[in-house]
Amino acid sequence: MLKYKGYTGCVVYDDEARIFHGEVAALKAVITFQGTTVDEIEQAFKDSIDDYIDWCKERGKEPEKPHSGKFNLRMPPDLYVKVVAHAAQERLSINSYILKRLSA
Repeated sequence: MLKYKGYTGCVVYDDEARIFHGEVAALKAVITFQGTTVDEIEQAFKDSIDDYIDWCKERGKEPEKPHSGKFNLRMPPDLYVKVVAHAAQERLSINSYILKRLSA
């Protein structure tokens, strides 16, 4: 993953085309970039972010903010009760318990 100005880019390598291509994550806007070397893909990522910010500025629009790390999670009530119980058993908040489980 690449990071620049708070934005995150995910990169994959296409072995048939012999090219790296990527997309900026967690935005409604679709921002893509590509390159044939690590240096090229890193520069293309930065250029794409800068172009997006400039494009928004030219149109008087606020660029989408990179992800904040917050999200709402809806779950069935019976699963919620289980999560609360497990978190309490481990003396953790629900948030800390879920982060611990996801990080395992």
